[in-house]
Amino acid sequence: MFDKLEAMKKRFDELTVMISDPAVISDTATWQKLVKERSQLEETVALYAEYRTVEDTLAECRDIIEDGSDKEMVALAKDEMSEANKKKEELTEQLKIALLPKDPDDDKNVIIEIRAGAGGDEAGLFGAELVRMYERFAERCRWKVKEIDFSESDLGGIKEAVFMISGHGAYSRLKFESGVHRVQRVPETESQGRIHTSTVTVAVLPEAEDVEVEILENDLKIDAYRAGGAGGQYVNKTESAIRITHLPTGIVVTCQDEKSQGKNKESAMKVLKTRVYDYYRTKQQKEYASNRKLLVGTGDRSERIRTYNFPQGRVTDHRIGLTLYTLDAFLDGDLFEMLDALAIASRNELLSSGE
Repeated sequence: MFDKLEAMKKRFDELTVMISDPAVISDTATWQKLVKERSQLEETVALYAEYRTVEDTLAECRDIIEDGSDKEMVALAKDEMSEANKKKEELTEQLKIALLPKDPDDDKNVIIEIRAGAGGDEAGLFGAELVRMYERFAERCRWKVKEIDFSESDLGGIKEAVFMISGHGAYSRLKFESGVHRVQRVPETESQGRIHTSTVTVAVLPEAEDVEVEILENDLKIDAYRAGGAGGQYVNKTESAIRITHLPTGIVVTCQDEKSQGKNKESAMKVLKTRVYDYYRTKQQKEYASNRKLLVGTGDRSERIRTYNFPQGRVTDHRIGLTLYTLDAFLDGDLFEMLDALAIASRNELLSSGE
């Protein structure tokens, strides 16, 4: 562990010098890349510096105790040594966590896709509530939300919703939300007061950067068509909506949120790149996932991850067995306790596996 920490400190010092070099500063792209790398090392290097200070303190205390000539100083040194040993244990644990492998996608923006599953209109209505829940969470985090493609149902719910959340660390906070979300409640249309169970699928994808995925023009089929609203009540007079098909993977993306065909194409391409990136990323991870599955789950959208029980006012995450009796606040975007617990469970599982 300490060889790795020394190497990180050395690299951090190198980067500190490099980003001050006028020749590097003049190359904006290189400078930004180096600054980003340095910032990723900064917290760990600071922890390691604090650890080394504690080690120095312990060495000084041992020298005083071994000398033994000044009884009062020996007593003080023993007290200080006891405190320093506690601090050393704390820092050792923090360093272990800091050295865990980082998900390279953690700092990225996310594209969230929500689709109504089993349950008909009730599933669509709950899907719309989940869209609002994530939008409210984004507001609390001071992140931006951009709608990309919404297909509404007749009763004001959604058949499908695709939107982007932009903000530092968005993927690291929301990546465990992928999966099947189940709702148990009495629908407004239920005259006999029976509880129904419906499902909604959520997919959280890290936004792909241009350098990460190459999409050839020949691999695309692009169609323009007229946008339509719920129940056909609104029909655009121009063919501004866009449908893009990626022929090698069969992935299809539509976008009709913007009035301009060009803007719809731009948004659709952003989603397409993200889905293609996720397709190949998932393919690469399949062998790894078959050997080891995180406690918090694979993120597969076919996996039931959470139940929202309205009669009991509770939300339960089945992967970590956590139940919160704060359903109203949760649906209003207060996801912090749940998301923190999922992140801790993932971290602890990685620590116990020795990775």
